[in-house]
Amino acid sequence: MTNETAATEPTDQAAPTRRTFIATTSAVGGVVAAGGLLAGPSMLGAEEAAAAESAPSTSITLTVNGRRHDVTVDNRTSLLDLLREHLGLTGSKKGCNAGACGACTVLVDEHRVNSCLTLAIRLDGSQVTTIEGLADGDDLHPLQQAFIDQDAFQCGYCTPGQIMSGVGCIQEGRTGSPAEIRESMSGNICRCGCYVKIVRAVEQATSRK
Repeated sequence: MTNETAATEPTDQAAPTRRTFIATTSAVGGVVAAGGLLAGPSMLGAEEAAAAESAPSTSITLTVNGRRHDVTVDNRTSLLDLLREHLGLTGSKKGCNAGACGACTVLVDEHRVNSCLTLAIRLDGSQVTTIEGLADGDDLHPLQQAFIDQDAFQCGYCTPGQIMSGVGCIQEGRTGSPAEIRESMSGNICRCGCYVKIVRAVEQATSRK
């Protein structure tokens, strides 16, 4: 063997080639990923179940639309989720879920609140009125009728919150002028832009109060 030949031959036969390294790491990565997929859901399910069991809950009593309810809820449950998920009152809408749109507005002890930001456990003994509780049988609340008369809605998603906020606005006596109504209801967003007609509806209901 010549010196030239010896210099060109690999000196470490055990050193992995680039192809071997890529193949090995790909195989190991696949095994790890497969293990994660197989074990992940069951592990997550167990963790979620354990968290649900350990979450503190409280028994409360509240009256919703004139009907008494005794419920036990997770301490983190919002009034909105209590109404929608536990009591089946889906008229109050979940829009932003951050108190910025007003779609979830209800009355608690005659005061307007964003139900998505209100913890249910803080309302023990309270009176809650939702959009489902405004009408008297087939007789609509004056503001519900005014929304129809004034065509004060388009897609309708924000309408329950708008009406509940409008009712609160009337009860608070904040309807002295269109400007005052707009200011009082500024927390309720209508993405369809029906604000002018909404104000007119509140004015109509106020005049027939």
